[in-house]
Amino acid sequence: MRVLLIIVFSVGIYTTLIAQFGIGFTASHDLYQRFVNPEDGISDPSAGSAVLNLGAGPKIWVGGTDFSVSFESQAHIGVLGFSRSENKGLGMLSVPVLVRFNFNGLSCLSRRGRLGLTLGGGIQYNKTELYGLKEEFANQGVTRDFFRTYVIQAGYGFGVSGFSVHGIVRYGWDPESKANTLNIGVQYDFNLPLMKKINDPNSAL
Repeated sequence: MRVLLIIVFSVGIYTTLIAQFGIGFTASHDLYQRFVNPEDGISDPSAGSAVLNLGAGPKIWVGGTDFSVSFESQAHIGVLGFSRSENKGLGMLSVPVLVRFNFNGLSCLSRRGRLGLTLGGGIQYNKTELYGLKEEFANQGVTRDFFRTYVIQAGYGFGVSGFSVHGIVRYGWDPESKANTLNIGVQYDFNLPLMKKINDPNSAL
């Protein structure tokens, strides 16, 4: 374990020294979300939301034209999320905190548009019945606090000169509470500074 940490730390330092570094922001539009709360034995723990699910947040990135690492988070709201089996309330909120490894076009650091892949993981905080749990369910002992899931995310899409758009799937789970989450949608990344300040060795040829 100690050897692995040393290797990861060394690679991180090397990447930082040879790579570009910057900030940016990311936005997403989930076509579908489904969150399952920790089981309470009282009501249906699940809720879903389609189409009207929007998110945005900051990111930090470091890397080069073929590979980059980004640290990012979003506040993501499902405006009309609800439990289909029980009308307990509306709205869903999730806050993923992720580390992503971005390859080829999704590194966003080349002036030549390319396809690319991204893989990552982290923690996501989730809440259903955001706009108020109905009193009849609250009186039964139902609560809808934030719950945590460990998430993995994969995406594939197109990137060029500080911008990318890619489809994503993010799945989360908690082994103790059995809670789980699913997000399927489209993510947009903006690495700052954009086009004119991104150095591409190929542009000098």
